Amino acid sequence: MSSRISVSPLLIGVVLLAAIVVYLNLPNEQASGQRGPRATPVKTAIAETKTLPITIESLGTAVANESVNITAQVTETVKAINFEDGDKAMEGELLVQLNNIEERARVEELKANIDEAKRQFTRIADLRQTNATSEQLLDEQQARVKALEAQLDIAIAQLNDLQIRAPFSGLLGNREISIGSLVQPGTTISTLDDISVVKVDFSIAENHLGSVAKGQRLSATSVAYPGEAFEGEITNIDTRLDPVSRAIRVRATIQNKDSRLRPGMLLTVVVEKRVLNTLVLPEKALVPVEDKQFVYVVKGDVAHQQEVVIGERRPGFVQIIEGVSVGDEVITEGTLRVRDQSPVNVLNR
Repeated sequence: MSSRISVSPLLIGVVLLAAIVVYLNLPNEQASGQRGPRATPVKTAIAETKTLPITIESLGTAVANESVNITAQVTETVKAINFEDGDKAMEGELLVQLNNIEERARVEELKANIDEAKRQFTRIADLRQTNATSEQLLDEQQARVKALEAQLDIAIAQLNDLQIRAPFSGLLGNREISIGSLVQPGTTISTLDDISVVKVDFSIAENHLGSVAKGQRLSATSVAYPGEAFEGEITNIDTRLDPVSRAIRVRATIQNKDSRLRPGMLLTVVVEKRVLNTLVLPEKALVPVEDKQFVYVVKGDVAHQQEVVIGERRPGFVQIIEGVSVGDEVITEGTLRVRDQSPVNVLNR
């Protein structure tokens, strides 16, 4: 009597799935007919010679070319104000007029007295020619004229002290007074900054001193203007180093005609020391092992691990001093899946 064997559909599915998994994990057959490891997909770059600038980077503070607090020199009330917040002032421009009624009257009085004294001197001089008066009287009148003229000079200077003018051209800050305010010597009226040129003070280490000089070009960046560099040049190198930090202070100037840089800004300064014409690789090609650096060089679709000696680094790039030659094809992506002497499949050829 024959018996029928029943096979579960679930068992058939499990067997088929296992067969597929085994098939997918079988190693590829090589052209020689032997089985070997599957080629690892990678991307590469060609080692080539490029210019690599060697730079010094430091933080600096922007300073106005000229900066002053506008203050009064005398105690008096404000009669007129000729500027508003943030105005541009020209050198010698009248900013504030203080009450000057008494001083103007004093000047007019002295002018009148001088005119009268000169007329008296002329009459005495005419009389002296006819010996109708003494030489002493003529000298006394001449001294009186000179004394009055000296008093007039003082009165005019006092009158000018009541006029507050811009000592140089620049941008005014906030107005701190109002008409009728009583100002005293030292009272701040406003600020005045010449920012057509901005000075940048920064420090560099002692070992960089021989690489900087007056007139050397540099660039500065600010977080206020990301991606934009402001060009300038070194105008002075301090005569002394800080004995604690062993750093020296350097000053540079940057043209700022559009007034976008303001005093007090923090700037990142980059000074170019020299430019190297050297072999470089993408930094991601490096494979660090303990204290050494390696790269994988592709030869005949096989990766060869090669120790290298690196030099200067720049964002995304590194200088190769030894270990790689110009024209070598070096793996930049997929290095973690590659081993020495393993086959690779270069995707970006």
